[in-house]
Amino acid sequence: MKLYHFALSGHAHRAALFLSLAGIDHELVNVDLAAGAHKLPEFLALNAFGEVPVLDDDGTIIADSLAILVYLARKIGPSHWLPCDPAREAEVQRWLSVAASKIAYGACAARLITVFDAPFRAEEVIARAHATARVIEEVLGTSPWIAGTDEPTIADIALYSYIARAPEGNVTLTPYPRIGAWLRRIEHLPGFVPFARTRVGLEA
Repeated sequence: MKLYHFALSGHAHRAALFLSLAGIDHELVNVDLAAGAHKLPEFLALNAFGEVPVLDDDGTIIADSLAILVYLARKIGPSHWLPCDPAREAEVQRWLSVAASKIAYGACAARLITVFDAPFRAEEVIARAHATARVIEEVLGTSPWIAGTDEPTIADIALYSYIARAPEGNVTLTPYPRIGAWLRRIEHLPGFVPFARTRVGLEA
């Protein structure tokens, strides 16, 4: 497998992280976004939106980080990463939706301001990040993992990267000790690979 990847992308990191945690042999192919490699015809043939990550599984092309997580979890077969029980699977899918919405337009957007000079309103996206963090903090009071499971799922992986680097976007995690403990649980999983740090925001 090849994963087209950019080290500072949380979307790319969540895909790379799951490949490593699941023990799937793969090659990381760096896409130089700064040089515009994602806009070249050969990359647009893989993903017309010009976004990383993209997974190439021997000619099967999967674009979008969350789609990659689902694809890989299905490919490795029944496991704790994507439960077969309908209610549990629905809960996982719910948190994938949170990753694609509230995280993307909260903690992710806040980090995009400081790392990539994105034109978001800082006070708006930081407030949204804290609103989401408060819910996650409460949920983690009843279960060690976000989908209410005894073991981690792809929902945890989907949320990890941007929450872990939220301080780079001036979103403090100090008020959320359960989130801190959850991050450490993920970081102690066999095969964990860290998300590249950027010395900006509260991490400067």
